Amino acid sequence: MVLVGLLTAIAFVIVALPAALVPRFLPPSVQAADLSGSIWHGSMGKITVSGRDAGSLEWRLHPASLVTLAPTAELHWVKAGFVVDGTAQLDRRAIHASAIRGGGPVDDLADLGVPPGVHGSAEIALREIASDYSRITAVVGDVEVSDATSAQIGDGSPLGNYVLHFGEDAVAADGSVTGNLKDLGGPFHVQGILKISPAGHVGTVSATVGEGAGITPAMRSELNSLAQMRGRDRYGRIPVDLEFTF
Repeated sequence: MVLVGLLTAIAFVIVALPAALVPRFLPPSVQAADLSGSIWHGSMGKITVSGRDAGSLEWRLHPASLVTLAPTAELHWVKAGFVVDGTAQLDRRAIHASAIRGGGPVDDLADLGVPPGVHGSAEIALREIASDYSRITAVVGDVEVSDATSAQIGDGSPLGNYVLHFGEDAVAADGSVTGNLKDLGGPFHVQGILKISPAGHVGTVSATVGEGAGITPAMRSELNSLAQMRGRDRYGRIPVDLEFTF
């Protein structure tokens, strides 16, 4: 009877603890405001990461996970029209998220690094993503971009649809993340590799680009200009190497 009473009291305290306590457990670079609800089921109305607007978050803890001291929660993240849902489990050593799905306009992610002038829609379907609180340790799944356009390419004409796939071995020992990039139809045939190095905040794209269906005269002209500098392979594709910071 005493044990049941203690467990009941502990459960009541956990449920009653306000969400305002959550910021105490966040990294220094992450700030949260407009908190409501409880640790059990609460929300952060405004999140900033290194001074950048990172949207809002709602969570709901799984009751049984509290017994294992590895809390598991359902998460609902919103950044304007971009919405992502998933499940996350935390312990002292790592955080592991699974079934991460959602998407929205890439324009709404401008605060998080999407270059200005880039438009389109993105859909996220990640089976898992994990971190040891210092770097990403695993990421598996796909990110699709559709109806992409860029003010700097082809006079803003549609660029088509693309998918970035992260396999089981996407994360290397040094923490770099590699994904396979390819087109899903459109004016460009693209096949290549995206590599992200979080430690140096540098990303690289190594790919080949060729003409696809619906290519406009402006796009063809840009490809021909690029071919004069880089040449073409025996299939008429042009090698491209890009580097960017984030």
